[in-house]
Amino acid sequence: MKHQLRIIPLAVALALPQLAAAADDKATTLPEVTVSASKAESLPVGATQVDKAGMARMEAATSDTASLLRDMPGVSLYGAGGVSSLPVIDGLADDRLRIKVDGMDLISACGNHMNPPLSYIDPSNVESIQVYSGIAPVSVGGDSIGGAILVKSADPEFAAAGQTLLKGEAGAFYRSNGNATGGNLSATIASEKVSVTYSGSTVESDNYTAGGNFKPAGPAFVADGKSLYTSSKWLAGDEVGSSMYKSTNQSLKFALRNENHLVELKVGVQDIPYQGFPNQRMDMTANDSTQVNLRYAGQYDWGKLEARAYNEHTRHKMNFLEDKAFWYLSAPQTIPAPGMPMDTEGRNTGAVVKADILLSGRDTLRMGAEYQRYRFNDWWDPSGNGGMSPNTFWDINNGERDRYAAFAEWEARWSPQWLSLLGVRGETVKMDTGTVQGYNSSYNAEANAFNAKDRSRTDNNWDLTALARYTPDNSKAYEFGYARKTRSPNLYERYTWSTGGMAMNMINMVGDGNGYVGNLDLKPEVANTISATADWHDAGQQNWGLKVTPYYTYVEDYINARRCTASDTLMAGSKCAAANLTTTNNYVFLKYTNQDAHLYGLDISGYFPLAKNTGFGSFTATGQLNYVRGKTTSGTDDNLYNMMPLNAKLAVVQRLGSWTNTAEVVMVDAKDDVSQIRNELKTAGYGLLNLRSSYAWKQARFDVGIDNVFDRFYDYPLGGAYVGQGTTMPPGSGYAPYGIAVPGMGRSIYAGVNVKF
Repeated sequence: MKHQLRIIPLAVALALPQLAAAADDKATTLPEVTVSASKAESLPVGATQVDKAGMARMEAATSDTASLLRDMPGVSLYGAGGVSSLPVIDGLADDRLRIKVDGMDLISACGNHMNPPLSYIDPSNVESIQVYSGIAPVSVGGDSIGGAILVKSADPEFAAAGQTLLKGEAGAFYRSNGNATGGNLSATIASEKVSVTYSGSTVESDNYTAGGNFKPAGPAFVADGKSLYTSSKWLAGDEVGSSMYKSTNQSLKFALRNENHLVELKVGVQDIPYQGFPNQRMDMTANDSTQVNLRYAGQYDWGKLEARAYNEHTRHKMNFLEDKAFWYLSAPQTIPAPGMPMDTEGRNTGAVVKADILLSGRDTLRMGAEYQRYRFNDWWDPSGNGGMSPNTFWDINNGERDRYAAFAEWEARWSPQWLSLLGVRGETVKMDTGTVQGYNSSYNAEANAFNAKDRSRTDNNWDLTALARYTPDNSKAYEFGYARKTRSPNLYERYTWSTGGMAMNMINMVGDGNGYVGNLDLKPEVANTISATADWHDAGQQNWGLKVTPYYTYVEDYINARRCTASDTLMAGSKCAAANLTTTNNYVFLKYTNQDAHLYGLDISGYFPLAKNTGFGSFTATGQLNYVRGKTTSGTDDNLYNMMPLNAKLAVVQRLGSWTNTAEVVMVDAKDDVSQIRNELKTAGYGLLNLRSSYAWKQARFDVGIDNVFDRFYDYPLGGAYVGQGTTMPPGSGYAPYGIAVPGMGRSIYAGVNVKF
């Protein structure tokens, strides 16, 4: 399998141009592929777009908006909760990407990043997604070193003069694995100048099952002399504990239009009463968020102006759901106890003003300014009469992270063949936090030392992008460029302070089972990226295409981790001990640190016709291949964590009338290049077969499919470590010992219907 994975996709990719050339003079219909830009000129330099048509087939199969990107070249996903996976672009993930939802820079208010930006919008409410792989223009955003993801809901609709517009859409779905059910509803009423739209969605799922047993069957956790209480819930050997979830999202959008001016106000609320995380020691027991987003857009003789102001308030709670229990440090309890309650509250306020100024028929100047104010608290109420009392534990007290930015970008169309883009962005990030305290006096030494330090930090960051596009004719285009990007640490990386084993295990944004502590002395990451894309296609971009993108990124002061030592702690009994430095077969405790690193790789994607207008319809082949490698270049010579191994996806799409049928093969190589400092788990290579079918009427669409047709067992390379059940706190026991990776989902049959009215 491993050698086949290296040879077969490359052979297919190399054969695409020859096969396509032979079919170039034949008319065929573009298949339903996720990458759906009709022409390179229709999108900004460096961008690829997923539109509503390309996402429609996915809405019945997933409730995780990040999963809508899984067919994009270079994009993979960190495993997390059922609606909270984290996108990765060319090896860089989470805060290293600039992710905007309807123009808002949302922030994950959680030490485990259980509520990332894309978890705040349901797939049914997404109209389009633009992805910038590697090099993103400075006008897209800053405080990131990777690409960018811009998610948009539908623009407001208005009626013709003298008329009233009434329209809506309703949908429902079912997925067999996890017994997941859900639905969505939207409705619009509008006049010529006023539009009001309501959107709502809900989903609920039980634990999912893997393609085979990966642990013993039994109770979720058992009495071991240390557990708070025993479990009456039985988990089968193939059941992935703590993977259940429930989520509801609602929004109300008001819009006013007058000639070339638009004002739009959107209010959104989210309620997640629970979401399990199989690769975290805690679960989400509540996530309540309110978002207010006000936007103005105007068209003028000199260009266009856009302004936005937004506010996001999130209350997030964690504790143990029914598959997990707390390892208590005192005598066993005979009645249920409150576990380990953890609370966070984030208030995120931002404003953006930007203008596109038409200097001439050749030149466009984009200018803008941004401001973001973030206030954050993370506290853990006392619990029981043991080590988690009598005080409230303040992990981050009145954390502050404010950003001030301005940018200028010059786009020049020198000729029909040449386009250039130059941009510069200056950004100041100011951070601070208040004094902290632990549960009891055993934390005093560390808390006092942290409180005595100057905790205020100011980073002055600069970004630079230089991009060019060369289009020699209507069958080929080339893009290439350089970017210097900067990201300052987040609040958890800089300000978490306790080296207590329990406290460190609460800080884990990557799901590797390890514990982390912050570092006041962290420097911002600075990435230097070069990238090029060659795009070959037929003249109308309707028959065949092949796109190849190599890239290289060197990161100064990459925020990585090292194992903590006795010199890092003032706490008696801390896990930062000698054994922590040498263990190779257990979870470890780490301190964030700066190290230089580099990443390089290659993304290939393409499509070409196999047959057209046969008695069985038209057939088109699509494929993609992704490879990334990441290593540190200073400190230890180690692999970067969570690098997706070589992977490929090949599909055949059949179109016959209103039917679209797809057979897809996913192939993933073994993950052998792992982070030694983290004791990252290796995973074996695998191949999966997915089938899906859809039938589209004018006002309705029906989707049905089978993911993982043969119920293949596999460990997802970016799924992290399995701590989804048992007594999950140190030293760890129950059914979640070190060495078990989170398995991927077994066979799942799904069906969904959407009706427009």
